[in-house]
Amino acid sequence: MAKTQSHAASDLRSLSPADLRRAIRAGDFRDPTAGCAAGSLQGNLAILPSALADDFLRYCLRNPKPCPVIGLSEPGDPTIPALGRDLDIRTDIGAYRIFEGGSDGYRSVADLGPIWRDDLVSFVLGCSFSFEAAILRAGIALPHIANRCNVAMYVTSLMTQPSGPFSGPMVVSMRAFRAADAIQAVLLSDRYRLAHGAPVHIGDPAEIGIADLSKPDFGDAPMLQPDEIPVFWACGVTPQMAIRTARPDIAITHEPGHMLVTDLSADAAEFSLGSARQLST
Repeated sequence: MAKTQSHAASDLRSLSPADLRRAIRAGDFRDPTAGCAAGSLQGNLAILPSALADDFLRYCLRNPKPCPVIGLSEPGDPTIPALGRDLDIRTDIGAYRIFEGGSDGYRSVADLGPIWRDDLVSFVLGCSFSFEAAILRAGIALPHIANRCNVAMYVTSLMTQPSGPFSGPMVVSMRAFRAADAIQAVLLSDRYRLAHGAPVHIGDPAEIGIADLSKPDFGDAPMLQPDEIPVFWACGVTPQMAIRTARPDIAITHEPGHMLVTDLSADAAEFSLGSARQLST
């Protein structure tokens, strides 16, 4: 039987990916997935009508830092067997955002079943949560995990490469470290190319258009110490900016911080899209 949110935090973080997905599916776990299923590859979600899938795939290929594709479904198919044998994209993420009617607004839901369509294509993009276990193993603290908070995320002035109707600014996630730890975190994250790899910026947030670190656009406010340096990684929330530019009749993403936890190891040297469709670039 899958463990649930009523167990101790240490038990929650040690759930296997399959057990965690079952707990989410049952409504027993709704927290951000940072620190959960350590060593597993986690993924951001973007779901779009098939008529826009080619343009969005090109957008991802042109912007591999924020949008590293690790999984792609067939139209209307809520499964991606290459990422998890029992995975159901409609229920296995703790919170979703639904954008409808070309509006900037969205509504949050926990189950996509009632609005699922036969033309929807699911894209799963690598997530920086996947390399956090390596940073923790190196003895470097990550306060958002220790305090069960969401990582801080910011919209930047760094623009992505457009594709069709998709364009917009890059979103970054931020973790702060002392100088020596920052160097080690950079080196460790660079090994995880499917999880955004090395940072896109280190130091002064104003250089990438961030006015106030205490006011993230997504996630929780960070807890910086005077001797810490902010380090910024490309973030898989970036497609939400591109979707707002494209204004499709429907689009679905994850709520920031609520990831799809896959059965794949974050340390895998190679990755195959398995049954992914071969879309032209």
